[in-house]
Amino acid sequence: MLTETPRRLEYNGLVSRQAFQEAPPRVEYQLTGLGRTPLGPIEAFGEWAHEHGDEVLDAQDRAEEAALYPR
Repeated sequence: MLTETPRRLEYNGLVSRQAFQEAPPRVEYQLTGLGRTPLGPIEAFGEWAHEHGDEVLDAQDRAEEAALYPR
């Protein structure tokens, strides 16, 4: 399982993999150009989450309270 996700990312062209013939064995992964393309949207979502995190937490609190104390 530990290698499944990086191998799938490599298969899909999102990362490149370099294996080194060392003891102990070592492998390095690096984002490809294609793998870097979602960084902008991911950063934008992070900014949105930072800006609206308190509102989301407030909504969760209201939902939990409504579930515990229905009207």
